[in-house]
Amino acid sequence: MCYNGCMAPNVVFLGLDLYYWMILCGVIAAMVLFRALYRRAGISYPVFVLTICVSVGAIVGGYLFAALFQSFYNFLDTGEFRWGVGTTFYGGLIGAAAVFLILYFTFGHFFCRGAHIGEFNRMLLLIAPCIALAHAFGRIGCLLDGCCYGKISDFGLPMYVGGAWETRIPIQLYESIFLFVLAGTLVFLLLKKKGDYNASIYLIGYGVWRFIIEFFRDDERGSSGLSFLSPSQLTAILLVLVGVAYIFIYRYLLKRLFENYATGEKEDETA
Repeated sequence: MCYNGCMAPNVVFLGLDLYYWMILCGVIAAMVLFRALYRRAGISYPVFVLTICVSVGAIVGGYLFAALFQSFYNFLDTGEFRWGVGTTFYGGLIGAAAVFLILYFTFGHFFCRGAHIGEFNRMLLLIAPCIALAHAFGRIGCLLDGCCYGKISDFGLPMYVGGAWETRIPIQLYESIFLFVLAGTLVFLLLKKKGDYNASIYLIGYGVWRFIIEFFRDDERGSSGLSFLSPSQLTAILLVLVGVAYIFIYRYLLKRLFENYATGEKEDETA
């Protein structure tokens, strides 16, 4: 079903439109990447299993939060709260992260004997490119089947918007390319053993990118409560701040904590 601006309106395969097929491809690609590189990232098998299991719960929670955030943005804009009128990536990211952390540390306490704490940053440095990779596929889904389109331009792609074909800036395609490059860069840093700050690089890099491209979007953005910022721009600023804060928190506090847990884990194994 075409909701906003599509390149392939009303294309359905096995009961699902192209957007959901690309989301599925993104999730599978992220899982495959995590499976292929978890040992290179220094993640033990128990923490690998824990991460995969809690990721399932995070995906479900992320989808619910994505719908909730969009409903909230629409409420600020129209004064009417309606559930199920769309989703927003930022809501999904924040919700999925919250659910993931709760499940990761809760179940890790019982099943990983502290290893999940010692390997937390290693897990993050691999999770970051996995999220970027899944998101890149998702943006292709947006391009094909209905949201996040750009402004009318002589230099663009034909999209079906409001019952007519128009040439618009393919924001979705540009963002997908950016995310594939970002994912590749984060994997490169991981393989070169320089990925300690992958999570921050992802948050800062995507936050800056998203803030800029919002100026070229033309779909319904909702309201952030600030007339000069879209909801996504406000969240982008918060992501950048969190990314910068994590660099300092990790460097001056968490790094030693993680190393102590990792050292204690090795001592237990040799005892």
